[in-house]
Amino acid sequence: MLRKFASVLAIGLLATAAQAQSYPDKPIRMVIPFPPGGGTDILGRLVAQKLTEANKWTVVPDNRAGAGGTLGITEAARAKPDGYDMVMGQKDNLVVGPWLYKNLPWNPTKDFVAVAHVAWAPVIIATSANSKYKTLADVVATAKAAPDTITYGSPGNGTTIHLAGDQFEKAAGIKLRHVPYKGSNPALLDALAGNVDLLVSSLPSAMAQVKSGKLRPLAVTSAKRSSTLPDVPTVAESGYKGFDVSTWYGLLMPAGTPQAQVRTMNAAVNKLLATPEMQKAIHDQGAEPQAMTAEAFGKQVTSDYHQWGKIVRDAGVKIE
Repeated sequence: MLRKFASVLAIGLLATAAQAQSYPDKPIRMVIPFPPGGGTDILGRLVAQKLTEANKWTVVPDNRAGAGGTLGITEAARAKPDGYDMVMGQKDNLVVGPWLYKNLPWNPTKDFVAVAHVAWAPVIIATSANSKYKTLADVVATAKAAPDTITYGSPGNGTTIHLAGDQFEKAAGIKLRHVPYKGSNPALLDALAGNVDLLVSSLPSAMAQVKSGKLRPLAVTSAKRSSTLPDVPTVAESGYKGFDVSTWYGLLMPAGTPQAQVRTMNAAVNKLLATPEMQKAIHDQGAEPQAMTAEAFGKQVTSDYHQWGKIVRDAGVKIE
């Protein structure tokens, strides 16, 4: 009986090992929970393309936009946990969204397994090249003289970007008028057209227009300057000590995905992030590549989830 049990166990272990070695043997879907053109889409497609090229895999981007990115996250949470569905998530949808939307059918710490951190990026405060605002101090001075008259566009209510704007208002003691859009690209287009005075955006979403000279960066919200825009001051350097808001991008899979698949994907992404070509590609988009173990990324998701719950409550933002 014991010999029979040992034989069955050995067969099962061999089958599991063989399955892990053959992974992936079919296309992998990468859910991107925002429309084309934004920072999450740009970085997600870059990672999908490079994973495909480097490993001879087929990684297929799938844009599932809506509700501040939470619809795409919901789609990914419902997927089969077999390693063939993953999502390019970030702070907005994963750790901020659950505090904003009632009755979301998932929790980032329980219904997902963190797979690979890809990059972090500052939030940028910018304006059209034709704008009268040359510095952040210009914005503050005008806002104090005429409260609630300066408009700023963001990718949507309750996003990290929106909350970065809210945090800046509080730090500077001013009142701006928030104009939410359905994604980064519509907000960017209206800022370029002068329909809103300012754009508050992730740097990857705005980088192309900054490079072209059509968008004037006033400040970044991270604790340190962006290596891509070293001449642009931080909000903290502009007189608001301790100000630090940034976002990150990373891959997650549904909870229950076998650890062998998680480890395989983590190793593949981290190997990519170590290459000069990938580092340059991410830097060119205004983000900072940063590899992590799956465990370290999971701890960051959990920590940020609880930290941003307090920020959302303090801001009094709710979306029905």
